[in-house]
This record gives sequence, C-alpha cells and structure tokens, in this order.
Amino acid sequence: MSNYQVNNTSVNALISWIEQDIVAIPEIQRPFVWKPSKVRDLMDSLYNDYPVGYIITWQNPDARLKDGTVSHGKKILIDGQQRVTAIMAAISGKEVVDNNYKKKKIRIAFNPIEQIFEVENPAIRKDKRWIPDISQVFQQGFDTFDFINEYCERNPEISKNELNEILQKLTSVRYSSIGIIELAHTLDIEVVTEIFIRINSAGVNLSQADFAMSKVSVNDLYNGPIIRKTVDYFCHLIKSPAIYENIIENDYDFAETDEMNKIKWLKNYNTNIYEPSYSDLLRVAFTFKFLRGRLSNLVSLLSGRDFETREYKEEIIEDSFTQLHDGVLKFANETNFKRFIMILKSAGIVNAKIVRSQNALNFAYTLFLLLREKDVNDATINKVVRRWLVASILTERYSGSPESMFDFDIKRFDQHDDPMEYVKKVEAGELSAAYWENILPANLNTSVTSSPYFNLYVMSQIYNKDYAFLSKSITVQQLIEERGDVHHVFPKKYLQANGFNNRRQYNQIANYAYTEQAVNLAIKAQSPKDYMEKVKQQVNGDALHMGEINNMESLRENLEMNCIPESIFDLASNDYNEFLEERRELIANKIREYYKKL
Repeated sequence: MSNYQVNNTSVNALISWIEQDIVAIPEIQRPFVWKPSKVRDLMDSLYNDYPVGYIITWQNPDARLKDGTVSHGKKILIDGQQRVTAIMAAISGKEVVDNNYKKKKIRIAFNPIEQIFEVENPAIRKDKRWIPDISQVFQQGFDTFDFINEYCERNPEISKNELNEILQKLTSVRYSSIGIIELAHTLDIEVVTEIFIRINSAGVNLSQADFAMSKVSVNDLYNGPIIRKTVDYFCHLIKSPAIYENIIENDYDFAETDEMNKIKWLKNYNTNIYEPSYSDLLRVAFTFKFLRGRLSNLVSLLSGRDFETREYKEEIIEDSFTQLHDGVLKFANETNFKRFIMILKSAGIVNAKIVRSQNALNFAYTLFLLLREKDVNDATINKVVRRWLVASILTERYSGSPESMFDFDIKRFDQHDDPMEYVKKVEAGELSAAYWENILPANLNTSVTSSPYFNLYVMSQIYNKDYAFLSKSITVQQLIEERGDVHHVFPKKYLQANGFNNRRQYNQIANYAYTEQAVNLAIKAQSPKDYMEKVKQQVNGDALHMGEINNMESLRENLEMNCIPESIFDLASNDYNEFLEERRELIANKIREYYKKL
C-alpha cells in the first residue's frame, strides 16, 4: 500500500467536505496567525489561477466496534489549516480567532476595474470603485443583475459586459484547484512527522505533540474538542491570564463546561516558574496516566491501535480518550499545580531561568502526579520530587533521549512501593563520591552562564537564604527576583589589564558572584587583594567603603556562603587560575550539601 496519494480538488469541494465533517480541521495551529495581507495575496493567487500549494490530510484508520462492525475514520487536515481558514474567512465570511482569542472578520476588498484585491479599510469603504467585502458576492442569493446595474451607474468607465465577465472570474475562484496529499493511516507517526518536515521545510514544522493534538481535537464522540480546548486554554492562560474574558466572550459553549470551571482559577494566578506549552502538558498527562514516554504511542492509542494484534479497536480509542481526559484535568487541577510550584520554590527555584531543562520540570510534575495517584504521603512526595528534579539536572538525565528516559523512569517509579528506593538506586550509580569530587568540579569549568551547574549553585544559595557577596541585608534571591546581575570576583577590566583577554578566561562561572550594584561599582577594576583590604579596614572600624559588613565574623560567614576562599585577601592576577580551581571545589561541595538537605 502506498504511503500517500496525490489528488486535486476544488475550493468548493474542500469547503463542502469541511462543513460536512468529512475532512476535520483539528485546529492544531490555532489561533489564526496569518496577517490579513496574506489572505489578500492568497485570493489574488486563486483569482489569477496561480498554484497555492498542497494541503496534507492524514487518514484516521477504520476502527472495529464491539459488535464487529467497522467505524470509518475521518481525514484529518494536518497542514494547510491557515490556508483553508483564510479561504473560508474571505469567501464565506467566517470569523477567525486571533492570538488573544478575540473573534474578528477579515474582509477582503476587490476593485473590478483594476482587478486587484486589498484588505478592507475606511478609504476603500468610501471609494465607489471597490467591493468592500467579496464574501457578499459568494453568498447564496446574491443578485448579480442588480449589482451590475448599480455598480455601472456609479462607475460608468466599465461596461456591464466587462463587469459581468470579471465577476464570473471572481466567483469561479470556488472552482480553483487545490492539491491534496493524503497520507495513509498505516504510517507510523515517525514517518508522518518526517514526511511533513520534508514537504513543509519552508514553514513551521509540526511536532509529534501537534499530531497527537490533531487526533484529540477531531474526535467528537469522546470529548476530543473539549480536551483540546482545555489543554489549549490552560497553556495560554498560564502565560496571559488577561485573555480569560476573551475566551468567555468568544467561546460560549466551552465557557459553560465543567472543564472551563476547573481552569478558571488561572485568571487570578501568576507564575513565571513553570509555564508549560501544550506539548509539555500533553507529555506530562500522557506519561503519568499511560506509564509510557513516547508520544508516538499516544497517537497510536488515540487511533485505537492494539499493540499486540496490530488491529484498531473502538474500545481502545474510548479508554485512551478517557485516560487522557483525566490526565489533562489532573495536570490542570489548581491544588496539584500550586503544590508542585511550592515544591519547586522549596528547592530554590524562584524563576524560570534557573531551570533551563523543560524536560526535567516536565518529568518532575509527571512524578508528582503519579505519586499523588498512588496515595504516597505528602512529605515523601515533596522530598522525592525535589531530589529527583535536582538529580536529573545534575546528571542532565533528560537532555539526550528524553522520551526513552521518561519511559524508563516512570515505569520504575510505578513499580516501587517506596519511591525513595529508586531515587537511592540512581544516586548510588550516578551521584557517587567520584561525581561530586571530580566530575562536578570539571563541569564547573565553563564560561556559559546558563550552565545547569551554575544554576544549581544559585538554587543552593536561594535554598540557604544566602546573602549576596559582601552584603549583609540583600539576599541572592532578592537580587534574582529584581533581575540583578552576576558580577566578577576578579573584575573583568582588571583581568584584561593583566593579560587575560579571552572571554572564556575572565567569564568563567567560578569567577561569578551575585553582588549588589553599589558593591560592584565600589570594586571597580581593583584586584581582590586591594578591594578586600578596604573591606578589612571597615571591619576594623573605618567608615563603610563597600557593602554593610562591619565585623569579621559576618565577613567570614559571607565569604563561606558565597564559596569565596579566605585566600581572597591576598589574591592578585597571577593567582587567578588557582582561585578558579579552589572555588569550583567549594561550589561543588555547596551543591552536594544542598542536595543532601533536600
């Protein structure tokens, strides 16, 4: 059987198929993102009989019902949604939904005299040569005869015959040809993804999550559109709570659902720690409920695939939609989500930038939901999720093949009655003494400030409520929350003046510390030996030169919490490399102690 078929159809037939639900638009790329000028250009291409590219459909497999009969699968539109929506907006006058979930009309105007299209605007509405909205010409019952008479009276420069021919050419847009690539239902999701990427290399590449969403959103029988909207609206509301009113105003049916009631808490909630995309939400809900890590499996299950017999069964579709629906609602549950955010905060994560691995966060929430489902006590859940999240960041566990590791780990956690047993097994294998004493210090030898290891050091400082370098009242957390910057312990200009001109030398993360701006300005381009001499003088009773520390005990505590060796009092440029080595060990030890406390 061929992987695909290539056919042609007319604009009219395509619109008819969509209206009759023969071809389903999954709205995986919604909201409508095209600019009105792009809709205008599409209509101009159709009018001039230019090719407008192929749309791609994917045949849902026929599924066997319990009584032995067969339910025929729909064709799902997986590429071309924006074009089809643009055609329906221009020709049928359908409203589209913008990025803020507001409904709007896109009116395309047409000038029959010059045979040009334009986006409708106030000037066009006043200009008698323009048809302000071409959808009126395509409406059933449009009186061509009366229109021609009235138009030619206002615009005598065009004859009735000329105008009639031009209007016929305009309305014949409905019969313009559109190519359709129909992908076979037998294709695995990996093949579908690869085909899509190759065909659509100039556009937006869809992920397996997009294809999963397409399967979800076209299944009316098992609440697919409700599930899709719950996912979609949650992920938009978590980033922009203000769009809540637009959703309520423009999606009346969903506004009345129990699902909307369960996510409306987001309208008054703000967090910048974990803002999942719909791909993240799908992955977490799927892995937690199905104990699988590969989204391609979700696509197959939503199609009803029996992995043993390779048949497609309706009961598998029903069960898969039921489980996914429950997983999505548990992900979106206010108590669950807020408790998870509190666990992140308790580990020292106060900002999304601190954890660069979205996969690590996703698995941490997956684990949280699984342990809740298994009725593990709250204290254990908090400890296990915290430690596992930090361990997975330390080992970059989900950076290589995240789906394989998700699959492996979720099954192991499900098999252990005591989840801490599995955590300890992984710690024994991957976080041995050799890791802490050799591997971690070596990983700290980098100039990349987004390094997960530097971020873990920052998390340890937040966890311990540490003060900024040479400060006794401003914490590292406060500086991060106020978007404070890290500064150089050995000032950059000082190092450059002494031969360290390579950025990878002076920007080593072991040379960074969070510092108040006033302290940094006071340090200027001095050597540590010189500026620490002034700190020593103020500790001995002189006026304050930098920061507010005025006794030696507080100074020593501050140096320790910032992993600054006490040799700082005597260091100059020729000591820089030794300082980096020593500080890397101190930072590694601090992260180790932090991890033990979690």
